[in-house]
Amino acid sequence: MNHLLVYAHPNPASFNHAIEETVRHTLEAQGHAVVVRDLYALNFNPVLSAADTAALRSGTPPADIAEEQAHVAWADVVSFVYPTWWVGMPAILKGYIDRVFSYGFAFAYGEQGPIGLLKGKKAFLVSTGGNPEQWYTAMQEALTHPADGSLTFCGIEVLAHKYLPGVLSVDDAARHAMLADVKRLVGELAAA
Repeated sequence: MNHLLVYAHPNPASFNHAIEETVRHTLEAQGHAVVVRDLYALNFNPVLSAADTAALRSGTPPADIAEEQAHVAWADVVSFVYPTWWVGMPAILKGYIDRVFSYGFAFAYGEQGPIGLLKGKKAFLVSTGGNPEQWYTAMQEALTHPADGSLTFCGIEVLAHKYLPGVLSVDDAARHAMLADVKRLVGELAAA
């Protein structure tokens, strides 16, 4: 299968980078084709401009959007790895979704309402938080729903959203256990 892995963390030495590597290596070890889009390394422009909107409406997306849409179109599975900042995804990833998962490419409107144009694709998400798990328990749905809902709106089946809290406050043994859990889950999802 073809896997697009969208990664959004500015620090190449971060725990999120270790997660991205774990996801990528697990998929490659199972023989899947993987393309990683590191949004910070790409210096991806997250700002949806009036010019972008006009170009998208005319069916001629700007080159950077068209390139990312080609990756999404190629993928059977789109995975995301990102930290949770201010109870949401980093602005660069939100902007990626705003610009790439656009009207006419990812969704449209019909007489009965919205139509997801990316039906048949699947998604897997891993997001992290710095604070202890008990701080986030009551907010779990609020932390995962915006990303999951955006993908579902576009017709993508969200297979799982693994949220890893407390990554800044736990020891290395706990982080290694988290990576092992991600590896296990990705391996199971990719084999299904």
